[in-house]
Amino acid sequence: MTFYPTPSDQNWTMHDSVITFISDLAVIMIVAGIVTIIFHRLKQPVVLGYIVAGILIGPHTPPFELIKDEHTIKVLAELGVIFLMFSLGLEFSIRKLLKVGPTALIAAVLEIVVMIWLGYQIGLWLGWNNNLDALFLGAILAISSTTIIVKALNDLKMKHERFAQLIFGVLIVEDILGIGLIALLSGVAISGSVSGSDVFFTISKLSLFMIVALLVGILLVPRLLAYVAKFRSNEMMLVTVLGLCFGFCLLVVKLEYSMVLGAFIIGAIIAEAKELHWIEKSIEPIRDMFSAIFFVAVGLLLDPKIMIEYAVPILIIAGAVILGKVASCTIGALIAGNDGRTSLKVGMGLSQIGEFSFIIASLGMSYKVTSDFLYPIAVAVSAITTLTTPYLIRAADPVARQVGKMIPQPVARIASLYGEWLNHLHPQGTNAVIWNMIKRILTQIGINMAIVIAIFLCSTYLAVNLQSHFLSHWIGDIDWRKSLIWGTTLVISLPFLIAAFRKFKALSMMLAEMSVRESITGRHTQQVRRIISETLPLLFLTITMLLLSALSAGILPKREALILVIISIIAIVFLLRSWFVRIHSRLQIALYETLDHEGRDLHEEDETTE
Repeated sequence: MTFYPTPSDQNWTMHDSVITFISDLAVIMIVAGIVTIIFHRLKQPVVLGYIVAGILIGPHTPPFELIKDEHTIKVLAELGVIFLMFSLGLEFSIRKLLKVGPTALIAAVLEIVVMIWLGYQIGLWLGWNNNLDALFLGAILAISSTTIIVKALNDLKMKHERFAQLIFGVLIVEDILGIGLIALLSGVAISGSVSGSDVFFTISKLSLFMIVALLVGILLVPRLLAYVAKFRSNEMMLVTVLGLCFGFCLLVVKLEYSMVLGAFIIGAIIAEAKELHWIEKSIEPIRDMFSAIFFVAVGLLLDPKIMIEYAVPILIIAGAVILGKVASCTIGALIAGNDGRTSLKVGMGLSQIGEFSFIIASLGMSYKVTSDFLYPIAVAVSAITTLTTPYLIRAADPVARQVGKMIPQPVARIASLYGEWLNHLHPQGTNAVIWNMIKRILTQIGINMAIVIAIFLCSTYLAVNLQSHFLSHWIGDIDWRKSLIWGTTLVISLPFLIAAFRKFKALSMMLAEMSVRESITGRHTQQVRRIISETLPLLFLTITMLLLSALSAGILPKREALILVIISIIAIVFLLRSWFVRIHSRLQIALYETLDHEGRDLHEEDETTE
């Protein structure tokens, strides 16, 4: 006999679940509040207080089982991850990324590579049978904690010092690389292995998606937020921002990426809005609440018995994190041309792990590819390194002075000569102007080509559904359907293709003028320059069309239809070329206006390269 609950029974069940949820939430917030007050009085990071609160009320800490529904708490913790990554995205800025220079890039890349290798080797040395445990340990140790570092520098009142600005630059690059690392590890967790081609494909696809998403988002989202801001309503702005956040996360999940990626990207897009300060103030209470629940949930998953059992590996790994990050970041900053004192302070400031480590550890647990002990180890190492971070930053100056006394004079002289040599490598005068123009043109070509590739990939992806559900009712012949889809895709891409071609033509003319000297070619100088400036764009166009044909192989029509489409496209370009150029110019101006909050007219600069 099957029992069907009556409406009253259903209402009671729902009421009971609501009471359970409120009870669990009350326990979390009360205990977290008490513990964090204590940690604040002890001048310790509040994040640690949340984790300790989670341990105290967790299922592994007797005598009382204070949390009734752990599933609900995990759902709230997922929201915490979204808000945490969204906040990191708000702190990210494309303009800041362009200004951080080689120090951030070199230090971040060297740190991540060294720590992944070191973590993997430690895992193997400890005798872990599962290689994925060692790989995930390396990834857990790779990314420093933005939350902890910003809090420590604020408490020490060092936020505006030069080494702190370098640290923020490294963190920006780390956040980007961390997102890519999560995407790569997701693929590894699903397949169980990874090859060089898989890595290249994953990174390329992710980079393309991020570039296009950022460009399209920056063109649309800040304008939407500016329109909403006209109503002067905090409620409307908050609802709009939350809608954009969750909506974009859903879109990213549909594209088989992580919600973490979506939250970060939409945060980076919104960071370019003029209303950023207002948005940060509106979202701050919600972010703090769900972030607190996330870190409490981290503590809930910790089993003190496992931490005691793995006390020795925890201490070894914590020591490896501190020494490895100090060494790798310091060397990276030195390679970029910074002085020893500044480089050491950068290394000591980055010597911890945090929120990214928890996300990566949770990723391994959710896919069930890592052992149960890895998550508690990650949290324990994070707690230890978090506690040591302020002391290491304070100790940087005395340690730098002591190390400076110990370094032999010849070594110090070599380091000084190396710094001078790097300064001489920077283009000066006219060369600097030319180099900046070349960089600007190459960037513009790369952005336009990325958009074109994305358009063709999207078209290929959608073509199957269009052919089977829509176009098949109107056009019976499959070749004509392919011709229509491929031709339409090419027409949509024309503004960006024409822009890329014009930029490459300008670059070819510059290279021809610079490379062909009259002293060598004599009276044939102009002819040689003309041949180079006209041949290179044709070569670029040929390679581009071959690339697009390869990307759209699934919708590429047969030879006769293809020739007809190409002839039609040439005619369209001949008749509407000026119109396509105007469309692209308007999009470019809109992008510049969004990125340049001070209203500097970059369009005039761009026209000099035409």
